[in-house]
Amino acid sequence: MKLSSLTKAGHAPSLLASFLYFDISFMIWVLLGALGVYITEDFNLSPAEKGMIVAIPILAGSFFRLILGVLTDRIGPRQTAIGGMLVTMIPLLWGWLFGNSMSELYFIGILLGVAGASFSVALPMASRWYPPHLQGLAMGIAGAGNSGTVLATLFGPRLAENIGWNGVMGIALIPLTLVLITYIFIAKNPPTQPKPQPLKNYLTVFKLKDTWYFCLLYSVTFGGFVGLTSFLSIFFVDQYALSKIQAGDFVTLCVIAGSFVRPIGGFISDKIGGATLLKFLFIILAGCMFGISTLPSLTLVTILLFVGMMCLGMGNGAVFQLVPQRFQKEIGVITGIVGAAGGVGGFFLPNLLGSLKQITGTYAAGFTVYACIGIAALILLIVAQHSWKRALSLKEKTA
Repeated sequence: MKLSSLTKAGHAPSLLASFLYFDISFMIWVLLGALGVYITEDFNLSPAEKGMIVAIPILAGSFFRLILGVLTDRIGPRQTAIGGMLVTMIPLLWGWLFGNSMSELYFIGILLGVAGASFSVALPMASRWYPPHLQGLAMGIAGAGNSGTVLATLFGPRLAENIGWNGVMGIALIPLTLVLITYIFIAKNPPTQPKPQPLKNYLTVFKLKDTWYFCLLYSVTFGGFVGLTSFLSIFFVDQYALSKIQAGDFVTLCVIAGSFVRPIGGFISDKIGGATLLKFLFIILAGCMFGISTLPSLTLVTILLFVGMMCLGMGNGAVFQLVPQRFQKEIGVITGIVGAAGGVGGFFLPNLLGSLKQITGTYAAGFTVYACIGIAALILLIVAQHSWKRALSLKEKTA
């Protein structure tokens, strides 16, 4: 069985450590989104401001992913992860003990981006421990740490009802500390850690078309997943008049769909190819978003969001089945770059939904635009595939 081979071909404790690190970090990264209805109520924010405040950690995560991606290649994923978790404690302490003004909230959101940058560390750790034929599954398992969003959306609102959103940030320090201790004891740097290169060498990947292809594709899949995760509680409260806890439960249901299918996306991609899977996923995604733009009943919109989030989760796994095949030596920095692009997409989507709601008075326009973006991603993928086939043909002729 393929799962059993993960224990023979690589280092299962490090794979588990990667998952735990990414899981708890992802939970913390989207915490402002999970608590968004409480925060926006306290500060009486407009729709556009609501989109902005939950999107700040996502954008900051994009910046920090580049930094942690380079550090992963230069000093190793284990040391980088430990440092990242220590830094993540700062905004949690700040939000717990202070966090009484919008300016503080902005800085807390920026520092929470370090947690989002865990992606650039966890996935290279998994990738470098396993051979190519297992990387889709291994990186899918590590990437399934985005299930941390389930913890944030399920428990965050319930805790906030009793201890306030500031208190929830303090509580989050407990699981983070436990994961940090566990990580220190079980994680090991992979034996294929590349030698440090001059910083200018990392910039050469920007000259390659494949870098930009993967960035744009991931900005749609991962950006859509994390952007919707951060904004849906506000959407459910505004559009369907749900209570804060009810909204959190509905978001949790949608997030579960996207979180736990990421390894499935990697597994299927190992079988049929990531590009082939992505084509089907983008078509279904666009259909779901067009359906949501009609603002149907709560039951139907939940079904459409559930299916749409499944497509996004599997799409994340599919993209990162392709990435290590093209960028094995530069996997740390390329994970940071592509992950940063995903974060930019995640920053863009809540702002799109919030701003268009403020301008048009309805969420329909925002979901329609995102559906069109899904179609554009499909066209981009077809163009990229044509480029890959042409490059392969030229390589075979010169061989």
